[in-house]
Amino acid sequence: MNTNMKTRPNIILILMDDMGWRDIGCAGSTFYETPNLDRLASQGMMFTQACAACPVCSPTRASLLTGKYPARLGVTDWIDHGNFHPCRGAVIDAPYVKQLSLSERSLARSLKEDGGYATWHVGKWHLGQEPHWPEHHGFDVNIGGCEMGSPWRHGYFSPWKIPTLSDDTPGEYLPDRLTDEALRLIDNRDPSKPFFLNFWDYCVHTPIQAKPEKIEKYRRKAAALGLDPEAALVEGELFQCEHKRNQRVRRRVVQSDPAYAAMIESVDENIGRLLAKLDEHGIADNTLVIFTSDNGGLSTSESSPTCNLPLSEGKGWMYEGGTREPLLVRLPGVIAPGSTCGTPVTSPDFYPTLLEIAGLALRPEQHMDGVSFLPLLKGETAFQRGAMFWHYPHYGNQGGTPGSSVRDGDWKLIEFFVDNRLELYNLRDDPGETRNLAAVHPETAARLHALLKNWRVEVCAKIPEQNPAWKQERGL
Repeated sequence: MNTNMKTRPNIILILMDDMGWRDIGCAGSTFYETPNLDRLASQGMMFTQACAACPVCSPTRASLLTGKYPARLGVTDWIDHGNFHPCRGAVIDAPYVKQLSLSERSLARSLKEDGGYATWHVGKWHLGQEPHWPEHHGFDVNIGGCEMGSPWRHGYFSPWKIPTLSDDTPGEYLPDRLTDEALRLIDNRDPSKPFFLNFWDYCVHTPIQAKPEKIEKYRRKAAALGLDPEAALVEGELFQCEHKRNQRVRRRVVQSDPAYAAMIESVDENIGRLLAKLDEHGIADNTLVIFTSDNGGLSTSESSPTCNLPLSEGKGWMYEGGTREPLLVRLPGVIAPGSTCGTPVTSPDFYPTLLEIAGLALRPEQHMDGVSFLPLLKGETAFQRGAMFWHYPHYGNQGGTPGSSVRDGDWKLIEFFVDNRLELYNLRDDPGETRNLAAVHPETAARLHALLKNWRVEVCAKIPEQNPAWKQERGL
């Protein structure tokens, strides 16, 4: 890449909240309508094996900004500033850090200080209370970023009462407003400096709220397709944690929720507006655009608005539906239009990748868990990322239980802490993780388990404790 300041590309990192890997038309959705995202994919590269570093939001966000696995940072669950944690079942959730440490040199700080980038954060943050907001992590501008994980108290229509975003117009839709703010930043930028726009949407996190006319459109579409949104929900097993005692998992088995589809359409429209702004200023050819999500789609609780099939489960689970992500990347002149990549990449990899694309020196002491996937973007096929790891020692609100996992090539091993169960899957042959091969391939299971245990020691991963009260209550 050219290291001349004037030719460094602008960078836009669009991070959705809870958007599933198949919530885009080009990824296989036949119910949601995403023409702008489909066009973005046709102009760049679509990854089919991109993975978030965690099946919930805050850890993945911390990982993207630091180039480190969540377990190394200690940020292993969504950041709760109340009394929700620790959750208890057969085990007790491991303790975790509830902010992104100011000692970390964030991606924004490196781009700003090493590359002269203007750095803007727009949207959700959820990485700690003040003084851990974006402006203390290398961002020149912070619009909408605070400790809030969603606008669940007040909703997506103003007044949303986000402390870093003014409520100017009652009834204004949050995705529209955040996009307006991003467009103003581009309009008023210093053209002599490249910019890094960290555009982290609050959508499509609950509450699932959309514009009424769009909801009605998808109600009619569901009816025309013979889809019954309620019939698409299948009741399953009981939750295994005390805070959802006697509640059952409800899985959506077909994408059919009109309000969620309407929300997706608004997201797509606003991304179209953002891309059009690049064209208007004549900077699209020198702007890297990345679109991805922080964890898998919400498919098993809280109205279960989407479906990740054929992948198993969704947000809050250690299975592929919890961590497989949409990832679209466009950079004209570097990435071949309409290309597809099936090589796995994960959240810590973004930090070194973006430094390389910006022509900046790598900082391996910071992004120690990341591997630059720039060779993949250039179409090289010899790239070997190596094993990838996950550690989620918590009960998910969605039904998942505490565990760790490792993927090496096509093989993935999950260890569940509740009963020390090992599950081994070959994702090439069984992407839905339906056949546990741990007993069939004990050598592979043992090798991956050793790899996983050694990694946990290296990163000082916290392990859940047994909960004697659980067994006593049940006479076990």
